[in-house]
Amino acid sequence: MNKFIPFALPDIGDEEIEAVVACLRSGWITTGPETARFEKLFAEYLGGGVQAISVNSATAGMHLALEALGIGPGDEVIVPTLTFTATAEVVRYLGADAVLVDVEPDTLTISLEAFKAAVTPRTRAVMPVHYGGLPCKMDAIIDFARSRGIAIVEDAAHAFPAWYGGRLVGTLGSDATVFSFYANKTMTTGEGGMIVTSNPKIAERAKIMRIHGISRDVFDRFVSERPSWFYEVVAPGFKYNLTDMASALGIVQLGKAERFLARREAMAERYTRELRGLPLTLPADAPSGSRHAWHLYVVRLRPEAGIARDALIQQLSDHRIGTSVHYIPLHRHPYWKTRYGLVPEQFPVADAAYRAMVSLPMYTKMSDEDQGRVIDTLRGLLC
Repeated sequence: MNKFIPFALPDIGDEEIEAVVACLRSGWITTGPETARFEKLFAEYLGGGVQAISVNSATAGMHLALEALGIGPGDEVIVPTLTFTATAEVVRYLGADAVLVDVEPDTLTISLEAFKAAVTPRTRAVMPVHYGGLPCKMDAIIDFARSRGIAIVEDAAHAFPAWYGGRLVGTLGSDATVFSFYANKTMTTGEGGMIVTSNPKIAERAKIMRIHGISRDVFDRFVSERPSWFYEVVAPGFKYNLTDMASALGIVQLGKAERFLARREAMAERYTRELRGLPLTLPADAPSGSRHAWHLYVVRLRPEAGIARDALIQQLSDHRIGTSVHYIPLHRHPYWKTRYGLVPEQFPVADAAYRAMVSLPMYTKMSDEDQGRVIDTLRGLLC
């Protein structure tokens, strides 16, 4: 019982270690053949004729996607308040304004009605967040956005490999989808992300801007056996490329994606089955024809629980169980609150969810015994 159960751990095996070592021994460790292979395999996994452009973080990916769409000063981009700050901060990188909106009470994904109400003549894009791995109601979002000429960039940091309406997230018809491969995600490259798009102009612009705005493929320039030193900078780009070491890790992780998802689904099903009856609101499952990626398992305390959220987190910590909170809504953070004059009453669903929510440990290396201990501890504290 003294063993600490962390909130999350990456699932790294000997295959990943061997792949990274082989990359180190190859002599090519930055963006090169492994990165090109990772992009190809990722695009093939998703299907739907998409291109995959690797980047060093999902934050970088969202920034590049919005930049490729021409978002800039004077524009507005609609973002749910219940997300990590990266979703909104990339809007500010470009000098545009993030317009925060509330979420749905059952799914905690962006509220379609709140999205519609927030549209102004300045609205250029919307960024739906597939919260916890549960896809947003993308058909309705896409239909409305297209009717108003609003671009769509999906924040799919939690959502690999989620399905919506029989299709993988990344192939749903938005302008771009951005995945995260951070250490605690459903697959990892340590740090890293992937932009996915079926729009060749967005793909080409992102490829140029991720490496300093250089107009030709840098990898090709360095491996060519003929003089190929000449290049042109066509825009003030960024340093957002993914390394071959990270890509080598990602290739192995991608090969385990189905196994990882099956394990997360089994863990989520057990949590739902064995926590039912406690004074908790349990996370929504995906509707028929869709599939939850289960990056997070977020419970919300109901009023009859008789314990405050922070007290429950402390008691779980006293029992050596790690938890987290996803998220402190953006409207509560000093920067966003002050810049846009926001108050909690503008976001009643997200604010109430925040005050009640706890993210339980959820990772593929977690043993059945450890998950059972989390469940038993919660039962002891809430019954």
